[in-house]
Amino acid sequence: MIAHNSYFSGAVQSLGFRSERGRATIGVITPGEYKFGTAVPEHMVITTGSLAVRLPGEDWRTIAQGGSFDVAAGKEFHVKAAAAVTYVCYYLDPPAT
Repeated sequence: MIAHNSYFSGAVQSLGFRSERGRATIGVITPGEYKFGTAVPEHMVITTGSLAVRLPGEDWRTIAQGGSFDVAAGKEFHVKAAAAVTYVCYYLDPPAT
């Protein structure tokens, strides 16, 4: 099943699906600055463009196409896009018990 997600009045949109690695989304971030929160650890891969990212306790850094970053559960992080950016986000859910 595919789920559609829309954030920031449609400026960030994604499609959720089950990948070989578990839950994931593939999406687009349009130009702007946005703040996200995490419920579980996330691994985000930039698939086109580049994205400025500020993780908790860190300075801004730019992640180019093919690069990735991780965010711990229960944290907020900021992103800035100067042009449209696409990504894949893997949700690192704990194993079922």
